[in-house]
Amino acid sequence: MSRLIDVEHLNLQFDTDEGRITAVDDVSFSLEQGEVMGLVGESGSGKSVTAKSLMKLNPSNAVYGEQTRITLHLEDGPVDIMSLKTSSDLKVVRGGAISMIFQEPMASFAPAISIGDQMVEQLQIHSDMTTRQATELSIEMLARVGISDASTRFRQFAFELSGGMRQRAMIAMALSTKPKLLIADEPTTALDVTIQAQVIDLMKDLVKDFHMGIIFITHDLGVIAQTADKVAVMYLGRLVEQGPVREVIRNPGHPYTQGLIAALPQLDDLDKPLVPIPGDIPSPLERPSGCVFHTRCPVVIQGRCARDIPQFTQTREGHQVACHLLDPANNDQGTKTT
Repeated sequence: MSRLIDVEHLNLQFDTDEGRITAVDDVSFSLEQGEVMGLVGESGSGKSVTAKSLMKLNPSNAVYGEQTRITLHLEDGPVDIMSLKTSSDLKVVRGGAISMIFQEPMASFAPAISIGDQMVEQLQIHSDMTTRQATELSIEMLARVGISDASTRFRQFAFELSGGMRQRAMIAMALSTKPKLLIADEPTTALDVTIQAQVIDLMKDLVKDFHMGIIFITHDLGVIAQTADKVAVMYLGRLVEQGPVREVIRNPGHPYTQGLIAALPQLDDLDKPLVPIPGDIPSPLERPSGCVFHTRCPVVIQGRCARDIPQFTQTREGHQVACHLLDPANNDQGTKTT
C-alpha cells in the first residue's frame, strides 16, 4: 500500500466570546490507500473537527497552528491542504479527492431538492460531465449501494426515504466523485442494528471495490472492531493511543481506552454490570494541564500527570500509548488509585 494522507502536528483553536479555546492539540497520524482507520472517543473529544480539518471545513473562527501540516498524496503529486485558501482551490479536496458522510443525512440533503438533482449538481461541479452522464452515474451509484429501484429513488426527496435508505443515498452521493479518502462521521449512530450491519458491510465492500481510504469516526469500539484496520483513541483534543485495531482492543494500554472497553456491554455475560468512566469530559474552557485525562483517571502519578504532557511510548509494533504509567523512568513511584 502507498501513503494516502499525512497529518502532522494538527493544532486547532477557535476564537469565541469567552476567548480562544483549544479543540485539537498536536494530533499526528497517517493513512494508507485501502486502509480503514477508526477515530474513537466520547462526544467533545475533537473527532469531527479533526476530520473536517482535512478539508478545511471548520468555521471561519478556526485558527490552525503554524506547525500544522496536512498532505494528501494524489497521482499528480502531493497536495498541501493547509496552503489552499480559496473555495476554488479547495475543490480538489472538498467533494473531490475527499468526501464526507455525516451522521444525520437529513442535515446534508436540501429538503426541497430531489436526491438526484443534488447528486447531479455535485458531479457537474467537480467534473465536466453532461447532465445525462451525471444522471446515469448517480443512478448507478444509488444501485451500487443497495438501493432498489434506483431510478425512482433518484427523483425522490430525502423525506420520502427511510433512515437507512437516506444513509445509503448519502454514501452514494459521497462516492459518486470517486474520492480517494472517505470520512464517515458516525454514519451508523442513528440507525437500527440491522441497518448498521448492512452499512458496515457496505463500507467494507467499498474499500475493496474502490481501494479508497476511510476514516471512520465513532464512539463505539464495537463498530470499529468490525470495520477498521487500525484505531486512534482521542480524548479532549489529544490522541492517547493508536495502533492495529485488534491489538488495541485486546491489549489497551491507556486508562481511557481501558475505560471505553469496560463500558461496553458483554453479550456473553448479561449479569456483568456496566462500568462507566467516572466524571465528565471537561469543557475546553477548563482544559486540564498535563495529561488531559488525569482528572478522570483511576490511576494518577502524583506531581507528574497534572504537570507534564505524556509522550507516546511504543508497547508493541505499531501500538503507541501516551501515558506516564508506561514511562520506565517512573518506576511505579507515587502511583495512587482514586
